[in-house]
Amino acid sequence: MYRTHTCGQLRLTDAGQNVTLAGWVQSKRQFGSLIFLDIRDRYGITQVVVDPDSGTDMQKIADSLGREFVIQASGAVRERQAKNADRETGDVEVFAKTIKVLNAAKTPPFTIEDESDGGEDIRMQYRYLDLRRGPLQNAIIFRSKMAQAIRSHLSEEGFLEIETPVLIKSTPEGARDFVVPSRMNPGNFYALPQSPQTFKQLLMVSGYDKYFQIVKCFRDEDLRADRQPEFTQIDCEMAFVEQEDILNQFEGLTR
Repeated sequence: MYRTHTCGQLRLTDAGQNVTLAGWVQSKRQFGSLIFLDIRDRYGITQVVVDPDSGTDMQKIADSLGREFVIQASGAVRERQAKNADRETGDVEVFAKTIKVLNAAKTPPFTIEDESDGGEDIRMQYRYLDLRRGPLQNAIIFRSKMAQAIRSHLSEEGFLEIETPVLIKSTPEGARDFVVPSRMNPGNFYALPQSPQTFKQLLMVSGYDKYFQIVKCFRDEDLRADRQPEFTQIDCEMAFVEQEDILNQFEGLTR
């Protein structure tokens, strides 16, 4: 087992336990032979301490660590003398007994902090580093929770989630299609759907009176402030309804 707890899980009630954490080195503070490591994963940050009692080998390993090294640290949870009220794990620290380097890292081209010193171009070039930052992780987590809430609410309302084909024929929409060449039919192309409603009539006349999709749309058009060539849309279709039914249904979904 690589870890017994996440880096955002430990509290004062865990004091005295032997635990194993795994994550990225957020920062290192060194005061002679006393070394403080902040270990980060998507759940939070925990302070790990290496001191002279840890032994020479541990000192060498801790001394070699840099930002964004991936490590595994095992040791005992203890109460911090100088608590950090801004951190959920700020009342405790882990006194390290062993540290294992899982992956070394080059110094990143910008700081992996909520407020980064990297410009947009460099952050896009190193997107996998940018995605480690708190605001981006929070946005992705929020999007995941929102999709789960949408699915849960609409399922309770009797909607079916139906997946429809992505490789289709071209349809007369407002933008150019993205096309995919067919290997089995040389010279012919599939089009990617500009909107998810393409199969609405097929499903409606087949008796699927309420369905929804959280689905990709593809439009070969100039960029907008809130849209890129590939974007996601929530598509809901209903039969045997009037305007008031639709308003009530989707006011409930929005709430």
